[in-house]
Amino acid sequence: MGKSKHGNISSKGKTSPYLVFVSHATADKWIAKTLCEKIEAVGAVTFRDDRDIAGGDDIPEQIRQHIIRSNEMVVLMTPESVNRQWVLVEVGVAWGRRQNARIIAILCHVKVDNIPNIIRSKKAVPINSFDEYLKELRQRVERHRS
Repeated sequence: MGKSKHGNISSKGKTSPYLVFVSHATADKWIAKTLCEKIEAVGAVTFRDDRDIAGGDDIPEQIRQHIIRSNEMVVLMTPESVNRQWVLVEVGVAWGRRQNARIIAILCHVKVDNIPNIIRSKKAVPINSFDEYLKELRQRVERHRS
């Protein structure tokens, strides 16, 4: 059994914690940090590139690996992130992993019409309704543990 900074990985590739990859623009780091704290409070583990990639690591490969390992992705959609190349790449990797991947756009001063086409068909959550997302997430985390 291998070990990542996000828990044990069995030979079958299943991670023991429920991992949420948080995609965001660098300018939105404070908001992303706050979302991570709230996500972690319901029992999930988060990955945020600005916090979880060490100096000298291959950034694109670390991001790709953590997206592949994640159970779901939260994409913080703000005026800063909506057209950022890295955010779009991260969403593309998650979607490419499997077309029914759980990708949740969190809207902060952005309308649904402005989010990337690849996730527009998925239910987005306004940031003022983030607590509703957390309730749903808590249920998924509990199911994952049982």
